[in-house]
Formats: sequence, C-alpha cells, structure tokens
Amino acid sequence: MTKMMILAVFRSRSESLDFAQRLRSYGVTSETVAAPKEARIGCGLCVRFEEKVFNRAKAVLITAKYKTFKGFYKTEFRAGRMTVLPFGKRI
Repeated sequence: MTKMMILAVFRSRSESLDFAQRLRSYGVTSETVAAPKEARIGCGLCVRFEEKVFNRAKAVLITAKYKTFKGFYKTEFRAGRMTVLPFGKRI
C-alpha cells in the first residue's frame, strides 16, 4: 500500500519554497516538486508531504498567510496514471 501524498499548490515559486522551509523548521518532512499538470496551474512549484501531517501543515499555512496559495490536492494512482484531486477545505 502506498502512502497518500498531499500537495500544497501555490502560484508563486517563492511562497512554495518558503512554505517548504517553514514545514521543515516545524519538523515536517516535505519536498518541493514541480506542480503536476493535473493541478491546472501551469508552471509552478508545489510542496509534497504525507497525509498524516496534513493538520500540522495546514496550521503552518494559516499562520503564514500566503497570498498565492491555490489549495491542497491529494495524489493517487488509478489504472497506472496519477490523478490529482482537491483535498480538504479551501483556506
């Protein structure tokens, strides 16, 4: 069984990088990756982390008040293809 991964999608590369750094400072393992085309934001970066730390990541996001945050998405593999679906409530 694979772990469900969550993406925090931003329209700003600098905010994506800042968010990843903040998560690491709070002990949350994350990585900055290219936003998948399925998220429909064009070019950009997003921050990927495990679902089990979602509440902590959400709290970090709220305190930082990012202006370019688009939303959280979950990644799943279906029939050999990656799908990206909205996850959680919009902040």
